[in-house]
Formats: sequence, structure tokens, C-alpha cells
Amino acid sequence: MDEILLLDATERYLNGEMNAEEKAMFEQLRQSNQEVDQMVVEHTFFLQQFERYGGLREMKHTLHDVHNQLMQDGEIKEEVLSGSAKVVNLWKRYKRTITIAASIAGVTALSISSMTLLVAPKGNEKALTELGKKVNQLETKYRQQDRKLDNVISKISPDIVITGIGSAFLVDGKGYLVTNAHVVKNAKGAFVSNNKGAEFKAQIVKIDEERDIAILKIEDKDYKATATLPYSIRKSSTAIAEPIFTLGYPRNEIVYGEGYLSAKTGFNGDTLSCQIAVAANPGNSGGPVFNRFGEVIGILSTKETKADGVVFAIQSKYIIDAVNELKKADSTVDLKLTSKSSLKGMDRTQQANKVLEYVYMVKVY
Repeated sequence: MDEILLLDATERYLNGEMNAEEKAMFEQLRQSNQEVDQMVVEHTFFLQQFERYGGLREMKHTLHDVHNQLMQDGEIKEEVLSGSAKVVNLWKRYKRTITIAASIAGVTALSISSMTLLVAPKGNEKALTELGKKVNQLETKYRQQDRKLDNVISKISPDIVITGIGSAFLVDGKGYLVTNAHVVKNAKGAFVSNNKGAEFKAQIVKIDEERDIAILKIEDKDYKATATLPYSIRKSSTAIAEPIFTLGYPRNEIVYGEGYLSAKTGFNGDTLSCQIAVAANPGNSGGPVFNRFGEVIGILSTKETKADGVVFAIQSKYIIDAVNELKKADSTVDLKLTSKSSLKGMDRTQQANKVLEYVYMVKVY
């Protein structure tokens, strides 16, 4: 479809100007074409920002008129500034407008990028990239040296070769963690380490390759159980454009990322996952995706090979299913999910720092 016609159709769809038949056809196109769906989400975000910018300008004009009227009536007197003080005053007055304008420019660039992807020729390369990280022997040697330099005593003996790295997070303070099945697939065993570098031996107690979910259990005398976790696992889906943040281990230390939910389904309409706009790299697989209430809404899993920032996460409701299946298969499993998040109402910085210690690096061998 010509990009100009597609953009026109997108605006008509968002403005509610399509009839029922056109709307049904367009929604079917969104489900079958990932680039079209991404463009609709980004265009929605762009229009929201533009509307907000217009409202802000209108408010500033009103305030300016009131200010001038008060000056004419002698109610206020404006101080005359000069030199650097004038520059600082201008920046303080207009920095928010500049920021919003920059945001709109950024979203516009994203929209143009999406249309370029839409009309670009497609190759036969793998469409999705798993975000587990393969590790060679040289990298393992460097990691062992890093641990010695940081005065962290490793529990991994020299004869064990780490073959893959991913992320995981606690779902029960007694040592139960969730990660992706592809992170631990074909592994003989696993170690996990927290944000302070402490390592623990872990067992793989469940693998669900179909849903790409695995459950680990820390089995280590040095591990100290946590009574409660500050976050909960969300049972229902999350709204489009809702802000999200992630934590994981694409490098030797924990890394924070933020973005928004861009689609309720995954690649080619896959209902197992949802699409998020966030930066992600090998090692992020298995990391938690949080919403603004501090609820886990997914497990970061894969990204689109040819598009930056198009990332997919396994929906959180399947974590609950996996936990229930494990408990049903083994009645001795004592695993209880936290029912309510204590992070609600906190700002993003507070939320992220509250959950750091519960996100782990997974090392498989």
C-alpha cells in the first residue's frame, strides 16, 4: 500500500471516520502486518503529544494576555533583566515548550522510519532474535577475572564452562525465579547472581518451551529468603501506550530501560506475547517488564531482527499458568505469588531501586 494512502487511512481510523467494513479490514491489516501496527501506535502517540503541545500553547497565550493586562493596570511590575540573567530567564520560561517540541520531532522521525521499513524490500533473514546471550570460553575467562577484581568469590568452579547468560526475577522470596525457556534450554545446570554479585546454585524445576517460560529454584545454603516481594504479577493485559520499564543483564551489571507498550499482541499477531518499545540486547532475555503501578506485565523475550526498539515480552498471565502447573505437578512445591504491589504511587526512580535486588543474572552451563 502507498505510504501516503496508508497514513491517510491511519488518520481516518484513529479519528473514527471509517465505516464498519473499512475498520474491520484495517484492523485485519494491523494484525497481519507488524510494521503497519507499529506505525498506528506511533502515530497515536504523536497525535497525543501534538494535542498536548497545542493545549500548552493556548494556555501560555492566555497567561501572557493576563500578564499584560495586569501590567497595564499597574498590578504588577516586571523586572528588567540583562546579560546572562536574561538568557537564564528565557530558558526557564520556554524549556518545557522546547522539550515537548523536541519530543514531537522525535515521534515524527519514528513515524517516517516506520513508513520506510514498510516499503523497504524484505529479505529471508530470521525475523526474531532471542535475547539470551551465548558466551564463549574467552568471555568466561574475562568474567572470572572481573569477579576476582571485584573481590567476589565465585561458586563456579574453573572446570565449569558458562555457555549462556540471561536474566531472571524472583516470583517468590523463597528462591523461585522466572526466566525464558530459551535461556536455559539444553543446560546441564545454572547459577544465578544478584546485583551485588553474590552467586547461588539454582535448579531448573520447570521448562515450558511452547510459552518460552522456565522456573528456577535457588538451592544454596547461603541464600537468605525474602518474606515478601514489592511487586505483583499482573493477571490481565495492559493498555496501549502505557509506560513500562525493564531491568536485566545485557552486561555484567544490571541495566535499566524504559519505554511503552506498543501493541497487545506480539509478532504477526501472536497472542502469547505483547510488543513493547524499549532498548534491549542479548542478556535481557528473562528480565521483568513493569508497568507504572509496579506490576510485572511480562518477561522480555525477543526482538525484531530488522527493527530497533521493536521488542516482545511473554505476557504475565502465562507466568501464573506456569506456576499453577508446577504446583499441580508437584504438591510439595511451596510457591506463592505476591497478590498486591507495594510500589504503586512511587516515582519511577523509587520503583526501580526497590526491585533491583530481586532481578538476577542467570548463567547456564
